[in-house]
Amino acid sequence: MRARMGSLLWLLPALLMTEGRVLAGDGEAGADELVVTARRKQENVQQVPIALSVATAERLEAQGLFNIQRLTQVQPSLQFYAQNPRNTFINIRGIGAPFGLTNDGFEQGVGIYVDDVFYNRIASATLDFVDIERIETLRGPQGTLYGKNTTAGALNITTAAPEFSFGGKAEVTIGNLGFRQGKAGITGPLSDRLAVRLSLATTARDGTVFNTATNSRIQSLDNLGVRASLLWKASEQLSITLSGDWNKQDPRCCAFVYAAYRPTQRAANRQYPALVALFPGYAVPSTNPFDRITDVDAALSARNEIGGLSLRAVWDVDDRTTLTSISAWRYWAWGPANDRDFTGLPIFTKVNNPTNQRQFSQEVRLSHEGEAIDLVGGVFAFYQEIRTRGVQETGPAASRWLLAPTSALSTNPAVLNNLLALNDIRLDNSSLAAFGKLNWHVTDALTIAPGLRLNHDLKRGLYDSVVTGTASNGTRQIVSAVPGSPSFSDPWTAAQRGVQASQFFEPRFSGWNLSYDVNVSYAAARDVNLYATYARAFKTAGLNLNGVPADANGAPILAAGTIKPEKVDHFEIGVKSQAWDRRITLNVTGFWTDIRDFQANVQNGQFGVVRGYLANAEQVRSRGVEADLTIAPSPRFSAYLSTAFTDARYVRFCDAPPPPELSGGTTLAASGPCSVVGTPSAPGTPGGASPPFVDASGQRLPGVSKWAHAWGAEANLPGKLLGEDGQFYLGYDGSYRSSWSSNPTPSVYTWVAGYALHNFRGGFRTGRLDAFLWIRNAFDKDFIDFFTAGTGGNTGLIVAQVGDPRTLGGTLKVNF
Repeated sequence: MRARMGSLLWLLPALLMTEGRVLAGDGEAGADELVVTARRKQENVQQVPIALSVATAERLEAQGLFNIQRLTQVQPSLQFYAQNPRNTFINIRGIGAPFGLTNDGFEQGVGIYVDDVFYNRIASATLDFVDIERIETLRGPQGTLYGKNTTAGALNITTAAPEFSFGGKAEVTIGNLGFRQGKAGITGPLSDRLAVRLSLATTARDGTVFNTATNSRIQSLDNLGVRASLLWKASEQLSITLSGDWNKQDPRCCAFVYAAYRPTQRAANRQYPALVALFPGYAVPSTNPFDRITDVDAALSARNEIGGLSLRAVWDVDDRTTLTSISAWRYWAWGPANDRDFTGLPIFTKVNNPTNQRQFSQEVRLSHEGEAIDLVGGVFAFYQEIRTRGVQETGPAASRWLLAPTSALSTNPAVLNNLLALNDIRLDNSSLAAFGKLNWHVTDALTIAPGLRLNHDLKRGLYDSVVTGTASNGTRQIVSAVPGSPSFSDPWTAAQRGVQASQFFEPRFSGWNLSYDVNVSYAAARDVNLYATYARAFKTAGLNLNGVPADANGAPILAAGTIKPEKVDHFEIGVKSQAWDRRITLNVTGFWTDIRDFQANVQNGQFGVVRGYLANAEQVRSRGVEADLTIAPSPRFSAYLSTAFTDARYVRFCDAPPPPELSGGTTLAASGPCSVVGTPSAPGTPGGASPPFVDASGQRLPGVSKWAHAWGAEANLPGKLLGEDGQFYLGYDGSYRSSWSSNPTPSVYTWVAGYALHNFRGGFRTGRLDAFLWIRNAFDKDFIDFFTAGTGGNTGLIVAQVGDPRTLGGTLKVNF
């Protein structure tokens, strides 16, 4: 601990010298006016001794930040990736969730809270914001103040509350690509004790990718969200709020486009060019991903429905003590249809995992503000139920594509046609916790704040995959992995079993963990606050619910069904400063996070077989520096700059899955605990030997850039339009990300090149009306959102999701 804190202390002299320079913030009202609830009480953002970023409703609306994906463009430490709503990942500082994996049995490292309610399903991150007051992005472990333990950070989202005075707003936006967006909200009293707020948001847009197989556009938007809140002011001391929301997405989505062919270790006749040649007349419609053309032939759907109810009661016991209770029920219904061979060939005709989830949570929290000691303490209970009914089916092109050409069976479409896996996946997840945080004001300037969390988790899972195929005699049969089962040794059945086989297991986990932290803050001057934090946190154990390795007898290896908890040591120092009568704000943070038993996709032989599955990498580290600067020298001009340097790496990862360029060859035995197995021959050489796993120690984590920046400015002039006094204004917002890896193990084939985006807006506003034109990605920059390897990861096919092209339009907002 001493060595790591010492490595951060070099920052302090630079931090102390920044008081006279410009701050980071919103470019809106001065940071001294921003009030947040990051520590479960209302505080000035500059007085909160943790690293956080705040986006107010005004900023979200002005910059068109209507979901979390767009929020990443102004918050450099936040990363977001979504193949579809279920396959969505949010990371902070490069950590949070295993990259490229979807598994019902593991937890997210970044928590999403809306009005203190924990949203367990990450699919909620793809929804539109509905009547948001502000979003606080907290960086670093959060557990001693929050209901669910999160090791990477949290998004604390606060919606607009009902008011006892009448008011409302409406907003309409139209743009190219058929973009249409409408928002409306109204609030007011029903009586002297009851107030209500009703809100709605809807977004639609034509697809950005053309699918030649269906002659239609895909990657569209079709979102609808509604929210209602009823506030009962039972007394001057007691208020109760009942809230409900319903959100639906039903776009034509989601698919990848062809990006490139890159050779692997497979024999040349098993790589993409040779496989495509087996289907005369077939050719990919475009080899340029920025043509935004695909030919996927399977049905596509991404219906995502999320909703729930919450009851929040706040009782001011006295002037210093408040008791809060939050009870919530939420559900999620996911109805997908995917093309997972990424081609126009009927290889996989269905790869779908429709899922239903219910969750219940109860939190009771007591806060007290004393003369020398403030404290927040509470208990949290959580129950989650997930039921997935998956299906995977191969089509008439599967035999040619998936079986070795040396086998006569590869020329018979009937071998793999209609090979069908029906998957029953279940998770029952219970969590109980007690947590507390104490602020001891040693002096007027010095505060010491220890925190503690005791957590118990109980998880019960089930994975039941029943695979059936057509036998050589034309009858349907179960494809079993167990020797001695009917037709087990039949070559026809063996070929089917090599693609997928039945499996059943019931993993279970029960365990306790103790998290703790201590924060020290010191007011060095009126507007200069220093702080340092150490946190010991845990990410609870997970369950493998996508299948596990099997032993020599075909039985699932149950030891692989459970994933060990992550153990996190986090160090942070920072300064929050203001100068020039608080016209300038500069906040700087240095951090170092070590994670043991990082939950990741591994591929090893510890159970006597080699197969990829979810398990633990030995150690991961994320360290870096973040700075936020804002300056508002007058009411006529404001500017901001946010920057993040993040060095996130595997410290020790001996059994990482091979990257595409090393995959697909002959499996050899391991020669050491952390040595690369074998010496692969040149990519594409027939019979090339490739390792069953590789040593990724020292390699960068996927999904995170070393450098990320966001900057912008706005200027205004007083004026009059149509008889209304107001302001003419012009705003600019830019962002940059350096290159990053989009493969769990870094690959030379899947590095996403760095890029910068530039957005402009300009218009006229009054206190009641705001009308403006906007342009996003103004210079029409071609950029990649995400690369991934094609079917099996061994054919050399690389596919991509492409970022949005230039979009432009206009917005009209009215407040009343």
